[in-house]
Amino acid sequence: MEKLFKLKERKTDVKTEIMAGVTTFLAMAYILAVNPGILSASGMDFGAVFTATALSSAIATLVMAFVANLPFALAPGMGLNAFLAYTVVLGMGYSWQFALTAVFFEGLIFIVLTIFNIREAIVNSIPDNLKKAISVGIGFFIAFIGMQNAGIIVDGATLVDLGAITTPGPAMVAIIGLIITIILQCMKVKGALLIGIILTTIVGVPFGVTKYAGGSYLPPSIAPTFFQFEFANIFSIDFLVIMFTFLFVDMFDTVGTLIGCATKADMVRADGTIPNCKEALFADAIGTTCGAILGTSTVTTFVESSAGVVEGGRTGLTALTVAVLFILSLFLAPLFGSIPSAATAPALIMVGFFMMSPASKIDWEDPVDGISAFLTIAFMTLSYSISNGIMFGILAWVIGKLVSKKAKDITVPTIVIAVIFIIYLILK
Repeated sequence: MEKLFKLKERKTDVKTEIMAGVTTFLAMAYILAVNPGILSASGMDFGAVFTATALSSAIATLVMAFVANLPFALAPGMGLNAFLAYTVVLGMGYSWQFALTAVFFEGLIFIVLTIFNIREAIVNSIPDNLKKAISVGIGFFIAFIGMQNAGIIVDGATLVDLGAITTPGPAMVAIIGLIITIILQCMKVKGALLIGIILTTIVGVPFGVTKYAGGSYLPPSIAPTFFQFEFANIFSIDFLVIMFTFLFVDMFDTVGTLIGCATKADMVRADGTIPNCKEALFADAIGTTCGAILGTSTVTTFVESSAGVVEGGRTGLTALTVAVLFILSLFLAPLFGSIPSAATAPALIMVGFFMMSPASKIDWEDPVDGISAFLTIAFMTLSYSISNGIMFGILAWVIGKLVSKKAKDITVPTIVIAVIFIIYLILK
């Protein structure tokens, strides 16, 4: 383990890494149920998508573990799966095979961009101040996701409202779980997030929130979705637009997640670069390509990886643990499916708190840095998109530098990214 993952160099040990991996997996295991549920709306086979989700997640996370040696996990991304099912298939009328073909080509393009260091250049071109803001924004974003999943925050007359936290149900269980997790954290109990998830799952039993999912312990066949591509319309304008949308959102979601989690793990170097960044980006390129072949939407680095980082995960051993659990989930789906969202919500909310620390290092006194950082954080959470947060943050920073006559601070890659964002907004 030491030779493979350099545990001592990163001041960690096997126990910490495995616990961090379990925590990350439990925080993101919902994707095993949610992704098939969303994609099945497009006509895809639920069981086949479940197997594709577990396998593509495991493959991509194994690449992250052994090639990048970073503690981040990957799975089919939320938002992109909804875009495939509800926009491309149900909205535009294309087949899910056509949509998977766009995902497949996106993955191939990502592999090429990664090989030629283009994606790494994008990561390195983001200003240091915005890197910190991205970490903070992801903290708010992941806490918001946790609150929504548990019903603590719901739709209301003002877009969002407080859920029924005083009525027996998921929201109340999540609040109880949050109190338990906070107590464990204040007592400095090792593995507080993981223990919190387990105890909250138990608390949910008498409330009727935690229920045995049932079902078969054998993996469903992947045959209905395996290598189901449709190449007939790949030169159409619609195909190019769909593929670009997948490409754009996935690229900046992954970039944002890598920056945010690496910042929290104190892995960002003094020059603003992230160790093994190219290899990390290669993991999601491979994951996306393999995922399309197996039968699922774009695979990306998950913001829930920050849950494991908070627990002390610093190497690929954390990612390896997640990958192994994804493989085991193929045979233990009923058990993992029994963990309610209310049980993982407290962990996600606490991760939001842990991701706040870089905010103190943002230069709020400088209008350019302060405003761009604020917009990054605000748009990331309120528009429910990491890429939107990065987009408005970068554009505000570039405009701010130009009008304050500090254009020399803007690098060529940053200008290119800003232009791409403007084109995206025009075409959107």
